[in-house]
Formats: sequence, C-alpha cells, structure tokens
Amino acid sequence: MTGMTRTRGFTLIELMITLAVAAILAAIAVPTYLRYVESARATEAKSVIGNIDNAAKMYYQTYGEWPTDVEELENSGQLEVDRSTKRKWVFELQLSDQGGRIIATSTGDMGGGEGRVVEFDRESGDYRGYGT
Repeated sequence: MTGMTRTRGFTLIELMITLAVAAILAAIAVPTYLRYVESARATEAKSVIGNIDNAAKMYYQTYGEWPTDVEELENSGQLEVDRSTKRKWVFELQLSDQGGRIIATSTGDMGGGEGRVVEFDRESGDYRGYGT
C-alpha cells in the first residue's frame, strides 16, 4: 500500500454528533426566543393598558363615574391611543370601585395572531395572558 495518501475529512459519526449538538441547542433556543417575541409584542398592549388605567382614574375624579370604553376616554381628552395600536389591539374596560379589569385582545394585524389576550387586574396590579 505504498503510494496511497490518506485524505483528511470528517467521518459520518463526527457529522452526526455535530448535527445532534446543533439540534439540541436549537431545541433550547427557539422556545426561549419565541417567548421573548411574545413578551415584546405584549409590551405594547401593557403600555396602553397602563395609560388607560391612569386616564380612567382621572376620568373618575372628573366625572364621578368610571368610563365604559376607550372612546369615552379619548373623547374626554384623557387619553390618546395611536391608530397603529388600535389596528393591532382592541381594549375592553370592566371598571368599578372595587377594581375591575382592562382587557386587550389582538386583531389579525398583530404579528402574533388574532385572539391573543392580555388582561390587567386592577385590584392586584397583575397582568395575565399572552406574553406574561
């Protein structure tokens, strides 16, 4: 066997091990990334919910009753919500002297899909649902 040279390269086993390691890393990284993206998308709704809560408190101090919807807050001058946000999220107010809830539901224009819900419990101050 003189005169034959051995070429260097990767064996099939080495390639399979490398692919297995890459698959394991992807299995860990992809769900983490998706949760991060959901959280980022929900941040817009959470921000507006916080603004709605503050505007509702001012509305209550001015008029002695809780607003029934976001349009009422906007018409009173207590709140302004961007058109782009309104295309992505629909906000529902369920307010009372005991606290209540503010609920944001995504529309088809939101990147994460339609029907995602972010809920703010005013009594506990906790957010629940999508991206939390």
